[in-house]
Amino acid sequence: MTAPISESWTRIENWLAEHAPATYAALAPPADPADIAATERAIGRPLLKPLVMSLLRHDGLLDQRGSLLPAFYRPMSAREITAAWHLLTGFYDQCMADEKGDEADYDFMKIGSSSVLYGHPQLIPIARDLGGGHLVLDHRPEIDRGRVHEAEAVEGIMRVPHEMWTSLPVLMEAIATSLETSQPLNDYTPVVDEEQRLDWDFIPLGNDRTLHRS
Repeated sequence: MTAPISESWTRIENWLAEHAPATYAALAPPADPADIAATERAIGRPLLKPLVMSLLRHDGLLDQRGSLLPAFYRPMSAREITAAWHLLTGFYDQCMADEKGDEADYDFMKIGSSSVLYGHPQLIPIARDLGGGHLVLDHRPEIDRGRVHEAEAVEGIMRVPHEMWTSLPVLMEAIATSLETSQPLNDYTPVVDEEQRLDWDFIPLGNDRTLHRS
């Protein structure tokens, strides 16, 4: 059984405080519930409970260079989620307008049993990397509801097969275990840099982590 996200956060906080104090200091305070409510109004639907619980623990990471999540992603605040959602769905809306006007023929990305285009309004961005890629949490009422996907403008929506992407609680528990054991997580090994910040070394171990549209 997957641990509650609050329990995984406690484990992560304890490890950071001892081993990566700069990242620990960069953990944002809890989100203002009003900001979460504003995000839900903007996207037109309630956020999934694990995301709300995570935001109420830490409203993102203050260090813009930080990478708390493997593959170098930084969790975003509620306000950043709103801004990123508007940005990504703007692309989606334009694609839909072009499709209706027969001005373009966009390829829809296969996610699970359905097709979805980059910027789909029910794929909520929750983290980003320095290159502009995002992690998105699937809010669609389908088989992948609650799953985490990678999203990039060029590659589109990528459904990574590793089990750590099954849900946000699974991802956070896997991160906590990787930190405590120093064991690789999907070919990413946690390390602490000279500035006492958490970082992730990518060391392929022969695992199949090919990003694919399934």
